[in-house]
Amino acid sequence: MSTNFSPSIEVTEPPRRFSSGYVDGVRPSHHMNDSKTRFTNPWPSFRYSTGFPSFFTQIFVAAILRSPDIPRDVKSSIPVQSPTWDTESVNEDSAKATYHACYLVELPTPPGAARGVRVIFDHVFSNRCSLFQWLGPARYTDTPCKVEEIPAIDAIVLSHNHYDHTDIPTLCALLENPSSSAHIFVALNNADYLSKALCTPLSRIHELDWWDERLMHVTLPSKYASDAVVDAEVRLSCTPSQHVSGRTASDRWHALWAAWVVDDLRSHKKVYFAGDTGYRTVRDGEDEDEVPVCPAFAKVGERFGGFDLALLPIGCAPGIAFIPSTIVCYTISVRIFKDLKAKKALAMHWGTWVLGTEPVLEPPMLLGKSVRKRVSVQMNSLFLHLEGHFSSRP
Repeated sequence: MSTNFSPSIEVTEPPRRFSSGYVDGVRPSHHMNDSKTRFTNPWPSFRYSTGFPSFFTQIFVAAILRSPDIPRDVKSSIPVQSPTWDTESVNEDSAKATYHACYLVELPTPPGAARGVRVIFDHVFSNRCSLFQWLGPARYTDTPCKVEEIPAIDAIVLSHNHYDHTDIPTLCALLENPSSSAHIFVALNNADYLSKALCTPLSRIHELDWWDERLMHVTLPSKYASDAVVDAEVRLSCTPSQHVSGRTASDRWHALWAAWVVDDLRSHKKVYFAGDTGYRTVRDGEDEDEVPVCPAFAKVGERFGGFDLALLPIGCAPGIAFIPSTIVCYTISVRIFKDLKAKKALAMHWGTWVLGTEPVLEPPMLLGKSVRKRVSVQMNSLFLHLEGHFSSRP
């Protein structure tokens, strides 16, 4: 197989399975205008404090003054393993996921192919997840490889436009790989900005609303002959999540956020990627079991019939008042895992930057306790992995 093989990728819109967009002239509840330029979370589970003093206090006081100390031995406590990539044998019956702050998923390898379809989610290889590389949260663990060493990617899936999820230098490096023909999948009102920032034609960036879907047909390299290809087809579905968007002080809510489902149509392996999301809002004095929860996850689990693998966030413990509305921690991830009817889950969004107030080594430990308390299945149904690269086969 030639290392410079560049897959041929075609993206089409399939017949609609789920109602979406305008129905009988009425816009969707998560749209705030008819121009598709402002969005909201349409459920009682979302309650957000919008006043500037409150926002300033919560972010710049709580997040900075209560920022946890980084242990001196953090790099030995969170070991980094170099990826093996193409040196491993192909996985014809299973998918594998590679973690570094977020995930690269390689779907099962079709018979005769040298690899499966590769999808990368929200990857950030920059030192800081910030507008500036001299200011903002800095890494406290190392990257396990250079971004240029990541193999050819077929799909780049972005949940929303925050800097810790949409990193322009990383995206540019992924697209510059001569062996990659990657297409980018985003939620509404993200494509124009990315096209300009990445100098990439809009034909390679696909903008979806909640419940929209696309089919991606990929010609993969053959493991037998350099001039042969093997066809593969993947369905990508944009699904609701409870979050916010914005890259500046003036564009909050202007671009949509989403979770994503990736379905390999040959093996029927289904992967759910949550991105950043909230689940409920609990204020002082309220019983957390009495407040409304976001219905989106149970609806996704029902519509898709469960998942082989769910990629779920576990960082950012409660401690900043707005966080439960827009971000979940370890306890809520377990509830989402059950709502989705997932068989297995992999934890993400910890072990890289300080973005919350909890001790940096705490999330996986408390997740383990929450799993044992709430999930009535064997403990190994929810896999915990440290920062680095690894394989998991659902």
